[in-house]
Amino acid sequence: MDLSKPMLPRSAYIHVPFCAHHCGYCNFSVIAGRNDLAEEYIDAVAWELEQLPITPGQATLDTLYFGGGTPTQLTADQFRRLFAAVTSWLPISEKAEITVEANPADVETEKLATMAALGVNRISLGSQSFHDQHLRTLQRDHASCYISRVTSLIRKACIASVFLDLIFAVPGQSLADWRADLAAVIELAPQHVSTYGLTFEKGAAFYGRLRSGDLQEADENLQRDMYLAAIDTLTAAGFEHYEVSNFARPGRRSRHNEVYWTGQTFWAFGPGAARFVDGRRATNHRSVTTYLQRIRGGQSPVAEVETLSPEDAASERLVFDLSRLESKPPTEIQAQTGYAVDDLVGDQLPEFVRLGLLHYADDRLRLTPAGLLVSDSIWPAFL
Repeated sequence: MDLSKPMLPRSAYIHVPFCAHHCGYCNFSVIAGRNDLAEEYIDAVAWELEQLPITPGQATLDTLYFGGGTPTQLTADQFRRLFAAVTSWLPISEKAEITVEANPADVETEKLATMAALGVNRISLGSQSFHDQHLRTLQRDHASCYISRVTSLIRKACIASVFLDLIFAVPGQSLADWRADLAAVIELAPQHVSTYGLTFEKGAAFYGRLRSGDLQEADENLQRDMYLAAIDTLTAAGFEHYEVSNFARPGRRSRHNEVYWTGQTFWAFGPGAARFVDGRRATNHRSVTTYLQRIRGGQSPVAEVETLSPEDAASERLVFDLSRLESKPPTEIQAQTGYAVDDLVGDQLPEFVRLGLLHYADDRLRLTPAGLLVSDSIWPAFL
């Protein structure tokens, strides 16, 4: 092995931007009602792959993730073509984790059969809620009854893992509603559950509605109680709480997400996709039409490039490490990054400890239960 050459990424993310409609809380790079662009999009991703500074087959993937947007907006044939374009350059290893995000309203037997035949072994289903009124508030296009039906279809297709996403703190949602959602998700026996508090991000339609008073954010105490209910209920049901928002059955953690969280490198393709290779983060243009226009003209779709300094990379590594509940000892972080934890956080570390948000346990710096509740407000001090 030539240790002078950087290791090639062994993970890849493919952003599929198509949606039936644009949900009001979503601030991702998506385009609604334009599936007519799907064929050109597949050709564009193939062009991106051809620009890689490697030869076909030189890099093998251990994780491959199709996210969105809504990958299941593609037809079975279109998904087959996209998959072939990716794996012709980046073949998958024998035990690779291959994930496809899915919308319950789009899942069909033919699509699942195609995915299973290609080796897809993990479907991440955007369930969000088991209450129709909350799905309507979130502007989702599926009814709650779809979730169990689609979960059954996934298993009949012999796809090994079903991962379900839920959103809490939806306007009008009670703690009892949320507990019912948790009970319903446990009843379906998925291998993984992600729980996200509803956020109102600039650029999303819900942000404007919040500012105008048309929507109201859930009470802070209610949000706290919902999050704690998720932790208590899911861990009691045998799930490991291994990341701030993620719970998994033993041995069923998201290997792909752990690539991000442990600071490993990865490829990424499609509009808005951000890759991290050789200490450099390169992000494609978020606009789907601009992304396609650039590639149509033989231009790079990259809109932003950031080269992380060693200290910035170490700070990011620390944040991701703390978001994973099994954080590493500070000595190990220093050995891997060259920076001591105290130097990265500075004067604010003792203050976070004093406030009861961080603590040392088992010779590791960890978020406390109180810190878990406000972790998003802690990270800016680290970065």
